Amino acid sequence: MTASLGAAPLGTALLGGDFRRLLAGQSLSWLGNGFQVVALAVAVLTAGGGPGDLGLVLATAMVATLGCTLFGGVWADRLQPQRIMVLSDAVRCVATAGMAVMFGADRYSLPLLCGLAAVSAGAGAFFGPAFAALKPMLVPVAHRQSANATLNLSQTGCLVVGPAVGGVVVAAYGAPVGFAVNSASFLAAMVAIMLIRTRVGRAPRAGMRREMGEGWREIRTRDWLFVGVLSAAAFHVANGVVLVLVQVVAIERLGGARAVGFIAAAEGFGGVLGALAAMRWRPVRLLRAGWWALLLMPVWVIAYVWPGVLTAVLFGAVVAYAGLSFFSVAWDTALQDHIPHRVLARVSSWDQLTSFAAMPVGNALAGPLAAAFGIDPVLVACAAVFLVAVTVPLFVPGSRRLTRASDDGLHAGRTEPVAA
Repeated sequence: MTASLGAAPLGTALLGGDFRRLLAGQSLSWLGNGFQVVALAVAVLTAGGGPGDLGLVLATAMVATLGCTLFGGVWADRLQPQRIMVLSDAVRCVATAGMAVMFGADRYSLPLLCGLAAVSAGAGAFFGPAFAALKPMLVPVAHRQSANATLNLSQTGCLVVGPAVGGVVVAAYGAPVGFAVNSASFLAAMVAIMLIRTRVGRAPRAGMRREMGEGWREIRTRDWLFVGVLSAAAFHVANGVVLVLVQVVAIERLGGARAVGFIAAAEGFGGVLGALAAMRWRPVRLLRAGWWALLLMPVWVIAYVWPGVLTAVLFGAVVAYAGLSFFSVAWDTALQDHIPHRVLARVSSWDQLTSFAAMPVGNALAGPLAAAFGIDPVLVACAAVFLVAVTVPLFVPGSRRLTRASDDGLHAGRTEPVAA
C-alpha cells in the first residue's frame, strides 16, 4: 500500500487559531461528559432509584437522540454549523445545571430527570452533524487527516481521564458537583465556538423532507459510502452484543472490577496509539487502510474466549482499539474529502443514525442470545460478524480505490471559508 511518510504530526499552531479554539472547547466538553457518566449513576442510585430508573433515563435519552439526529443534519447544512453548536451547548448547559439543582436540593423526580436527559440528548443530536460540518472548514485540505487525528486523540484521552477524575470528584463532593462541572464544560465549549471566525456560504433552503432525502441520495450514489454505512450498522449491532457480554466475562472470569478497569485503560491506550499512528502515517488510499486496521477488532473479541486470560484480552484491547481509532480518522477524512460540504452534515447525520440505532439493538439482544446459546458461542459469532462487516467494503471498488483529496486532486468536499 503506497504511503506518504513525510507528513509528521502537525502542531496545533499550524492547524490555525479557529481549530485550536475548537480543540480546546471540545476537550473541556469531553472531560465534563466524563463527570456526568459517573454522576448520573451515583445520583440515581443514592436518591433511591434502582437500575430500572437508570435504564429508563438512558433509554429516554437514546430515543431523543434517534428522533433529532436527521433534523440536526438538515439545520447544520442550512445555517453556519457554529450557530447550531452554540445553541446545543447552551441547551445542554441549562439541562445539566437543572440536574445539579434537582439532586442538590434532594428533589429527585424520575419524570423530570427523564425530561432533562431527553432535552440534553436531543440537543446533542443537533451538535454531532454540526461538528462534522465544522471540522473541514477550519483547516486546509492537506491537513484534514492530522486535524481529525488530533481531535480523535483528545477525545480518546478525555474518555479515559474524564470518568476517572469524575469518579474521584463525585466520591468526594457528591453527584451534584459532577453535574455542575459538566454544565460548566458546556459553557466553556460554547464560548470557544463563539470565537471561531470562519464562515462558509449556504444554499437556499428546500423542504425538510427533501433536504433529508438529499443526504441519503448522496450516500446511495457512492458505493464506498453506501456499503460502508450498511457494514457499520451490522458492526454496531454485533458490538452492542459484545459490549454487554465482555463485561460479564471480565467480572466472572478475569478478576472482577479490577479487570474491568484494566481493560478500559487498555482500550484507551489503544485508542491513543491509533490516533498517533493516524497523525504520522498518510497512506494514499487512507480509507482502505482504515478498513484493514478495523480487521483487528475480532482479535479483541476472540481473546475473551481463547485463550480467555486477562493478559490476552489486554493485548487484544490495545491492538483492536488502535485499529478502531485509526479507522475513525480515515472515515472522517474520507467524508470530508469526497462529500460536498453543502450536504456533509446531512450525510453525517444518516451515518450517525445507523450507529445510534444499531447499538441498542445489540444491547437488547445480548441477554437472550447468551441465555439461548451461551456467552462464548455468541462472542465467536459476533467476531465473525465483525470480520464479515469489515471485509465486505474491501471488495467494493470505491473503498479500495478512494484516495485522499490532497493526493488525487479531488476537492468535492472542499470548502472556501472566509473570516467574518
